[in-house]
Amino acid sequence: MKRTVLLLFVGLLAFTVKAQDKTAKIEFKAETVDYGEIEKGSDGVRVFEFTNTGDVPLVISDVKSSCGCTIPKKPDAPIMPGDKGEIQVKYDTKRVGPIRKAITVTSNADTPTKVLKIKGTVKADGAK
Repeated sequence: MKRTVLLLFVGLLAFTVKAQDKTAKIEFKAETVDYGEIEKGSDGVRVFEFTNTGDVPLVISDVKSSCGCTIPKKPDAPIMPGDKGEIQVKYDTKRVGPIRKAITVTSNADTPTKVLKIKGTVKADGAK
């Protein structure tokens, strides 16, 4: 009897461990977006493209910026395995000077927190 219970326990434990192997995986095309040199007031929208290379739907629960000058937008629906998605980032280009910001992505992926970066320089009107 003890042997049967032990075998059932070990079998259940092995099944549980195997079931946990299935995860979502987020793979970004690039983890840094370089704006380069852009004019003051120009279009500040850029996109981080990614693919769910995992086995289960990817759910992005939160996307936060390191400051109020950068507004990220996450996908509303889960990204199915093998599908692509994007996170849109809008930087306020009325602020002249260097751009060095971080965007933190929280999801159900095997790496639940990922930090993306934007960089570049906003030139003043008429600057060369």
